[in-house]
Formats: sequence, structure tokens, C-alpha cells
Amino acid sequence: MNRVQKKFRDNRFFFTDTMQTSIDKGAFPSAEATAAAPAVQRTVYSVLGAISFSHLLNDMIQSLILAIYPMFKSEFALSFGQIGLITLTYQITASLLQPIVGLYTDKHPKPYSLPVGMGFTLSGLLLMSIAGSFGTLLIAAALVGCGSSVFHPESSRVARMASGGKHGLAQSLFQVGGNAGSSLGPLLAALIVIPHGQRSIAWFSAAALLAMVVLANIGRWYKRHPATKKGRAHATHATLPREKVVMAMSVLVLLVFSKYFYLASITSYFTFYLISKFGVSVQAAQIHLFVFLAAVAAGTIIGGPVGDKVGRKAVIWVSILGVAPFTLLMPYVNLFWTGVLSVIIGLVLASAFSAILVYAQELIPGKVGMVAGLFFGFAFGMGGVGAAVLGHLADVTSIDYVYKLCAFLPLIGVLTVFLPKTKEAKA
Repeated sequence: MNRVQKKFRDNRFFFTDTMQTSIDKGAFPSAEATAAAPAVQRTVYSVLGAISFSHLLNDMIQSLILAIYPMFKSEFALSFGQIGLITLTYQITASLLQPIVGLYTDKHPKPYSLPVGMGFTLSGLLLMSIAGSFGTLLIAAALVGCGSSVFHPESSRVARMASGGKHGLAQSLFQVGGNAGSSLGPLLAALIVIPHGQRSIAWFSAAALLAMVVLANIGRWYKRHPATKKGRAHATHATLPREKVVMAMSVLVLLVFSKYFYLASITSYFTFYLISKFGVSVQAAQIHLFVFLAAVAAGTIIGGPVGDKVGRKAVIWVSILGVAPFTLLMPYVNLFWTGVLSVIIGLVLASAFSAILVYAQELIPGKVGMVAGLFFGFAFGMGGVGAAVLGHLADVTSIDYVYKLCAFLPLIGVLTVFLPKTKEAKA
């Protein structure tokens, strides 16, 4: 009996040692290892398409309001100072509130804030269509700006959540919707609002309602996403020292300044430049502007996927500093080459923003909304300030001088050398 017990004990020890060796070699992963294994993510193109379409509707409404300023000026007998005050009210709410909204929703995710934000835009549109005084116009502009301040940081977060690791591609698809919407606004203003008057602004409430329906469905997807449940407790921390992060963010802000100040010179004054320098018709100048905006849209799509493959810093180098030779040359060439160079500039320069935004989000992990709000708000603000400053400069000097001066702005891209390397997530 003792011999049988001894043999059983030896077999038990052999089995236990074998199991432990198998576990150590990884044949049976531990619970901790299983929990730590990352889930395979996929790119949710239906969500990206929906959020891009919503971006199109949002930015179409924003640009529509800017395009009908001449109508308000004549109907309400406004001065240029009062027009500027409307713009200031809109920009303060649309630009300055974005990082605050993003910072709050980073800590407290709000899946249904997107349709609520679009509700502010809807209220602003309806109020603007019946406004009878300058004060009411200011309130309406503030409401539309509040809608934009909620939309951009939260929708950028949704794009990142749906990216499946292809962060650059997701941001590009999201932003191209906004670019398309911005180009549609002035066209719709000319075709609908100007001929039919102030009350026709209310017709665009249908676009806001459609966006609210789409965003409500996105909100349901957002609510089910694991990132919403993690909340603040699972926020990650920056892998770089604070000083390097601050320096890198400062460089990125300067790069955004150079990009959007130069873009403001094109989007606001390119038609005037072509008419003044080459004597083309208004229609021909508008066609040149449309071609430039189409190039910007194409560049926006290209920049994100390329950044996913070759790295954000490389795209930033090429898109900001690399465009400088073309901007420096454009003020001195004929009409044909001006058109060609404008397309090259639009393609290359537009690819920068997706790379800059994703790079900044990798610098400060866990602050997706705050970073998106900061850069969208700053970019929007720089576009408005740039248009005002360059317009005044053109009055004092000439439109030709403005383009010769702005041609040097992309040289600020040399500051990219100070950007540190980040651990970029590969798609």
C-alpha cells in the first residue's frame, strides 16, 4: 500500500510540474495576460461617413451665415463695425468655448451632446430668420457658435473612436466633410437666401434637423463604445516630459497659424487678386477659387492616410515647409501658372491639419476632446482674424503686396525640427 501511495504522489508531482512549465511557456495564458491582450479594432466606416456628413451640414450652416452679411448690412443699415461685432460674437462662442467643452467631455463623456449642440444651431437659424434688431442677430450668432463649439471636439472624438487605429484617415474623412460644407454655404446663400430674403434662412433648419437625426444615431453608437465606459479612470498620461510637450504644442500652434493665415489670404481675397492682376471676369475668378477649394478637399483626404503610413512629423514637414517654394513663386507668374500653383498649394497645405491634430492627440493621450477643441477653435479663429488683418493691409497697401507678404508664411514650417518623436499607433 505504501508503494502505491508513493507512486501516486510521484505522478501527481509530475503532472503539477508539467502544467506549471506549460503555463510558464505560455501554453495556458494567465487571467492577467488575457485581460491585458488588446482587442482587435476595426475601422467603422459607417460611423465615419455619418460624422463626415454631419460635419458637412454643420459647416455649411456656419459658412452660410458669413455669406449673408451683405444682406444684413443693407436690411438693418449696419456699419462695418457692427458686422465685425457679429463676427466677434460668433467667433468667441465658436472658437473659445471649444477647448472648454472638449476638456469637460474628456472627463465626463456625453454621447448625446452632439444632437444637443446641433439643437443650438437650429435655434440660432430660426431666430436669425425672424430677427428684427441688431441685438437679436447677436444672440442668434452666439447660438450658432455654441452649436459649433459642441460639435467639433465631440465629433473629432467620435472619428478617433471609429478609426480602428487609422487615426489620420479618420480625421481626414471627418474634415473633408467640413471642407465640402464650407464651400457649399456661399453657393446656397447666392441661390436661395439672397433672392428670397431673410425668412428663407429658416429653410436651412431642415439641414439642422437632418443632422440631429444622424447625430442621435451616432450618439447611440458612442454610448455603447467601451471608451465611454472607461471614462477618466483609464486616461493615459503623456510619455514625454512636460517641458517637451509644452514646446511641441507651441510649435504646432505656430504651424496652424501659418497655415490658416495663408489660407485666409486665398479663400477671402483670391478672386480680388486675380481680377486686379490679370483682369479676369468675376465668374472666371470664382472658377479658380472653386478649383483651389477642390484641391484643398483632395489634400485633406490624402494627408491622413499618408500620415498613418509614413508618420505625422514627415507629413507636417512636407505640407508646411514643402509648400513654401510654390507660395514664394506664385505672385510672380502668369495666370496659367497661378492656377497650377494654387492647385499644388491647396493639395499640399491641406494635408497638414489632420497630421497636426493626430500628432497633438498623441502628445497628450486621454485629452482627445480638449486637443481637438483647442486646434479647431484656434484654426477657426485664425481664419477670421487673418481675413480681417489682411483686408486692412490690402486697403493700406495693395492686394498684390498682401500675396507677396503671405508667401513667406509657410517658412514657419522650419520649426517642425523642434517637434519630438512620439510613439505613433500603427494601423
